[in-house]
Amino acid sequence: MEKTLVITGGTGGLGIALIRRLIYEDYRLAITYLLPDEAEQFEQQFEIDEDRVLLVRVDATNAEAVNTFMKGVAERWGSLHGLVALVGGWAGGRDVEETDDVRFERMLDLNLRSTFYSVRAAVPYLVETGWGRIVTVGSRATVDYPTGQAAFNVAKSGVVALTRSVAQELEGTGVTANVLLPSVIDTPATRRSLPYSDYVNWPTPDEIASVAHFLLTEESGVINGAEIPVYGRV
Repeated sequence: MEKTLVITGGTGGLGIALIRRLIYEDYRLAITYLLPDEAEQFEQQFEIDEDRVLLVRVDATNAEAVNTFMKGVAERWGSLHGLVALVGGWAGGRDVEETDDVRFERMLDLNLRSTFYSVRAAVPYLVETGWGRIVTVGSRATVDYPTGQAAFNVAKSGVVALTRSVAQELEGTGVTANVLLPSVIDTPATRRSLPYSDYVNWPTPDEIASVAHFLLTEESGVINGAEIPVYGRV
């Protein structure tokens, strides 16, 4: 049976790695993006079969836009079986006392609000289906709280709290929720932003995608409310 899966922010490095694993399996994929060039790059890598792949421009930080999108997916394909919430972003260089309101709100929008709106919108459809998987992305920063990125640490800690909360709320429904905790993911964008770092031990998008892929399976049903470290070779 084909399963319907929503991947928000699916045109990023981790999203592309996950979609490579899913696109030839029994999934109908509804993928969100924000910037036009993201869609162009995605379409260069994947053949878009509109019966199985839906690419939609959605501002995941806008609750109404997310609700409309999720409703449209459920109506188009009749059910929803999973959500992978990948929208996020990092901004460092500021301790608490140096963090201005703009930076703080930006980190909350990109990381916490986008995930909250997506999870909230998806839950009723997952519960109605009677089976589902929710995968979110936190950060190793929610474990060791590095200095100089207070707003990011707070926002990602909220993602962890959200995921564990919804996991408890959905016990017995057939829906699970788990959160991945990557360290610095080895992507071209990350290498550009941290040009003098040693990236040899960073986890790759493919490595993290393999864990996310497993969490979407039937076999992962015994895992719920887990904070899963995907730190790399540390």
